Amino acid sequence: MIKICTAEFKPYQELEAYQVQQKNKLAGKQGAANIFVGTMRDFNAGEEVQGMTLEHYPVMTEKQLEKIVSEAKEQWSLLDTLVIHRVGDVFPDDVLVLVVVWSVHRGAAFDACRFIMEALKSRAPFWKQEILKDGSRRWVDKNTDGYVQSV
Repeated sequence: MIKICTAEFKPYQELEAYQVQQKNKLAGKQGAANIFVGTMRDFNAGEEVQGMTLEHYPVMTEKQLEKIVSEAKEQWSLLDTLVIHRVGDVFPDDVLVLVVVWSVHRGAAFDACRFIMEALKSRAPFWKQEILKDGSRRWVDKNTDGYVQSV
């Protein structure tokens, strides 16, 4: 399932509700679930960030997310996926994205979850405008590399 939200969402409540809804599909079959929850940081590119507006084109964004999930399902044996992404005005510590992958085995769940998240960050048409500490705004022209180790 893919869902775009304009309001805050509680990732673990969404996960629990979805698992209850999909009980017959997952019960006794899942050996692993990999869960990624992404939140907004209060800094980016060396500057303090007070907020951000995420924009998207609904049909285009949903089609791209569906394509990404479909590619993951072609590469790994997955039982189900859940992707929820927030748009609109967000602030530090707000949840931006939830990606959940269910599989028989942990390797597929880990790998597919990471693939979906990295593809989402690099290919899904979301546009971000940050509000800096001084009140000025700037468009984010590239996402941080998900493989970079930070201290």
